[in-house]
Formats: sequence, C-alpha cells, structure tokens
Amino acid sequence: MGDGADAGMDAVQRRLMFEDECILVDENDNVVGHESKYNCHLMEKIESENLLHRAFSVFLFNSKYELLLQQRSATKVTFPLVWTNTCCSHPLYRESELIAENALGARNAAQRKLFDELGIPAEDVPVKEFIPLGRMLYKAPSDGKWGEHELDYLLFIIRDVKVNPNPDEVADIKYVNREQLKELLRKADAGEGGLKLSPWFRLVVDNFLFKWWDHVEKGTLKEAADMKTIHKLI
Repeated sequence: MGDGADAGMDAVQRRLMFEDECILVDENDNVVGHESKYNCHLMEKIESENLLHRAFSVFLFNSKYELLLQQRSATKVTFPLVWTNTCCSHPLYRESELIAENALGARNAAQRKLFDELGIPAEDVPVKEFIPLGRMLYKAPSDGKWGEHELDYLLFIIRDVKVNPNPDEVADIKYVNREQLKELLRKADAGEGGLKLSPWFRLVVDNFLFKWWDHVEKGTLKEAADMKTIHKLI
C-alpha cells in the first residue's frame, strides 16, 4: 500500500485513499473510467496522465442565510487544517453516484458525505433539496506530492440541520454571514493567525459566491443555475 513516504498517513485517511474509487472524466465531464482516490490526488499522476475526477462542493445555508464552513482535520492528506465550504468530496464509481440526470449522482454523494463528515442526518438534507448551480474545472497542488484536479459540481442547499462533526474529517465548524466571510478572506490574505482557505472555495468565492448569496436571500437560486457551462478556472 504505497511507499515508505506514506508511513505517516493517518489510518482512516489511508483506508479511504485506497478503498474509494473516484469517477474519471474528460474536460467535458464525460465518464472515461475510475481510479483510486490515492492515484487521483498524486500530482505526478495528475500531470503525467492528466487524471481529472468528478467532485462536488456543498454550500449549506441556515434559515438566517448564514453559510456553514468547516476546517478540514489535521489528518487529511490534502489541505489539512484549511477552512473551506460546508463539504467537499467526490461521487464514487457506483451506480447511485454515477447518475448524470439533474446531477443526481453528485447530490446522492453530497447527502452521504454530509453525514460522514458532519453527522448531518439524511432526513435533514433531502437529495431533492440540493440545487446544482454550476460546474467548474480547476487544478491545485496541496504540497509537493498531493493535489487536486477536479470537475466540481457546486451544490447549494438552504436547511436548518443538526451537526455532529466527525473528528477524523473535520477540526472545527462555524456559520458565517457575508461580513464575517469577508473578514475571514481578509485574514487569509494577510496571513493572520495562519488562517488558510481551500483553493476551490476561494475560486467559488472570487467568481460566484456573493452574487449567488443574493439569490439565496431572495429565494431565486434556481434562476442562477447554469449547468450547461463548465467554468475552466485554471
């Protein structure tokens, strides 16, 4: 299982790295195969084989229109202790998460991972309540060895939920309003307190989030959706 350089890898994260099969896609989001989570996040594989996998990013707002953020756990292989949106993961190469119609595969995966990472019960986040707003393609190194190359489905949901974070996945959580998020961005830019934001969250913030937040508050999110375009943010 990997080489000696992986010796320090957390046991839970190691198991997920080898057991989880991500969905490989081309730049137009056509499924071309599957590969282990481990290989999908090795920069040398990403660069040499141009491995691109499907992902999703959930943005969960409560009824006060505050966004739930998480800080990734210290044991995460990629981007440990980085603050990011509610939940970011991958649909797996399995029937229920490969369904393309209305992004149902990604929505099924989002419900699964919100429970795995944040302990949010499935009944609090019904699959039909996720609104797919768009897709983006990006590449981001984490450190010398690991990184991301993802075609990411951006899923919004407005629900009051019960949260019970899994410490293997999540170090901390917080709800933020717009002004609090802007303050977090300022601190990250200034390098204050070692605060870091994930590159995919930053891309969504810089390109889409605040205008989509307007739609969250107005109840017009479906009008903002554009699932035809794949925004190439590389």
